Amino acid sequence: MGQVLDGTNITIGTCYYPEHWGREMWESDLCRMKEAGIEVVRIAEFAWSKVEPREGEYTYGFFDDFLDLAQAKGMRVIFSTPTATPPAWLTEEYPEVLNATRDGDLIRHGSRRHYNYNSPVYREFCANIVERFASHYAGHPAIIGWQIDNEFNCENWEFYSESDNVAFRRFLKDKYKTVEKLNEAWGTVFWNQTYTAFSEVYVPRRTNTWAVNPHLHLDYIRFISDSVCSFAAMQADILRKYLKEGDFITTNGMFGHIDNHRLTRDNLSFYTYDSYPNFGYCVDGFQPDEPMKDRWWSRNLTEVRSISPRFGIMEQQSGANGWNVSMEAPTPRPGQMTLWTMQSIAHGADYISYFRWRTCPFGTEMYWHGILDYSGRENRRIQELREIHRKLANLQEVAGAVYTPQVAVVRDYDNQWDAEVDHWHGRLQRQSEDALFVALQQEHVMFDYVYLDDSVTAGQLAKYSVLFYPHPEILTPQREKLLEQYVAAGGRLVVGCRTGQKDLRGFCVMDNLPGLAAHLTGTDVPEYSLAAPDESDVRVDWDGVKLAAPVFWDMLAPTGADAKVLARYEGGCYAGEPALICNSFGSGETYYFGSTFDVENVKVFLRRLGVAEPFAAIVRLPGSCELAVRKKGAVDYIFVLNYGKDAVTVTLGIPMFELVGAQWEQGEVALDGYGVKVYRH
Repeated sequence: MGQVLDGTNITIGTCYYPEHWGREMWESDLCRMKEAGIEVVRIAEFAWSKVEPREGEYTYGFFDDFLDLAQAKGMRVIFSTPTATPPAWLTEEYPEVLNATRDGDLIRHGSRRHYNYNSPVYREFCANIVERFASHYAGHPAIIGWQIDNEFNCENWEFYSESDNVAFRRFLKDKYKTVEKLNEAWGTVFWNQTYTAFSEVYVPRRTNTWAVNPHLHLDYIRFISDSVCSFAAMQADILRKYLKEGDFITTNGMFGHIDNHRLTRDNLSFYTYDSYPNFGYCVDGFQPDEPMKDRWWSRNLTEVRSISPRFGIMEQQSGANGWNVSMEAPTPRPGQMTLWTMQSIAHGADYISYFRWRTCPFGTEMYWHGILDYSGRENRRIQELREIHRKLANLQEVAGAVYTPQVAVVRDYDNQWDAEVDHWHGRLQRQSEDALFVALQQEHVMFDYVYLDDSVTAGQLAKYSVLFYPHPEILTPQREKLLEQYVAAGGRLVVGCRTGQKDLRGFCVMDNLPGLAAHLTGTDVPEYSLAAPDESDVRVDWDGVKLAAPVFWDMLAPTGADAKVLARYEGGCYAGEPALICNSFGSGETYYFGSTFDVENVKVFLRRLGVAEPFAAIVRLPGSCELAVRKKGAVDYIFVLNYGKDAVTVTLGIPMFELVGAQWEQGEVALDGYGVKVYRH
């Protein structure tokens, strides 16, 4: 892997745009990067016109010169395909390559990501420019890998061009074969939406109400994901023809309406993420009392790790955020650049590339600051970068270590996307997923996201002692069988209300609820209701502990001798009825909670299931700190990250060697505001 993500070292890089700067600046910039500890630069993701300034006219000298200089200075390069920004000559001559609004208006040249994935003309031009880039540059010894495009579905993850209509029909024909089966799958008999030919089907358009057919909408999101994966595959197939031994293919970002697991599995060597924790401090919408702020990015890093257990950061926060038209976030405070770097490493990243080396003095992102400001003068951020480099020299043994939690939160794309389409589902999902993350963080419980698909096995689930699957409204027989195998082997599964309500089409099932989950959970759901505005004080009594029951209630009833009522509703229309049922199943247990999750009721589950504070005997830390552990062989590397601006005290149960400061510590240890400790245990 070009000595990046090969498990032997932690490497730092930066994003650099030679086209933004005079050639006379390149050499001094590269030398200064090397002096600060940067070993890799990413280039060219928006540079189509530097190689094809006009249709069919090619010039390679610009990047030839830069690559030769990078090699001479010992700098390795990640080269990007430039397909995120088609040039003006292309969009002017071939407007069909443009994306469109829902009303059909073309999204014009002047920003970025204005293309659609399904235009045959655009695919032809993209295939050509990728072939030109790869055939000419891939053999250069400075290049160690390739990035495909840039941030798939950033800014816009909906597509309404005429090419999308054509491709959507083709997608549906492949899936359903006949229009009769399509009508059945979408329930088009409702509101007289029945089709007589695939040519009558369109991507979602403006309708007389605010809604479109929800089953069409769910398939439309699946179609968008399929389009992205297909577009990436086209580029990856070309690049593979030209890779040198050890070179990699990746992409960056993590945005909606993409099955990123499929994208990575089929096309990439590994995935890279763009981490901007400073969004937690955006002026617009900032809430001083919000407890997580930049810690929310640990949730994003957890999802990235589910996509690609070995991953890197292609764009790591280094300066203030902002476009000239939106987003205002302050310069990272002293220590936060280090904290956010260590946040990424704690979650498994062994490659950290900062966005960006120099702040561009022009364009939409002229307020999106990098390590250096416009003048390039010495500043606090480059000094902090040098200090990060020094600290990472003491952390090299962590490279290749694996994040190893006992708990997982289960997801699947069908339910994630259905929660976008279905307002009822979305309310539950947002409430519970947010609460789970906050509670897990505050109880210092490490966790993974596990996405269920056809490749996941019960053996892979067995490493987790507890699974939370908050609201799996859509269940399939295959996923239900997988969960049964996990629980029967000794696992513990916690689900919330509305479990098993839908099939894969998004239809509500006509079986008694919870449908396919009834056998595993040992429950029946005779009735259910949204929480009424005048019943917000409903609680659940679990052996004397009062739990909140927000948003929604399933009235539960146990079925079978192994199902036991653990808690009942207090207040509301279901007062006295079962609210929590535990069902023994094989060697394990399922817990069906009839409501949604909030922070406090999740904490009760964590404590009663014995997974809260798993490292309390070794290290105790306040709620402002995150605990993360990476494991290599018999060694645990324990990261303690303080997201608060004030110093705190960490208590060690045993003496341990702290790698950042290269010293033994024991007892009560002071941790500075935004400070990080990494202990070898």
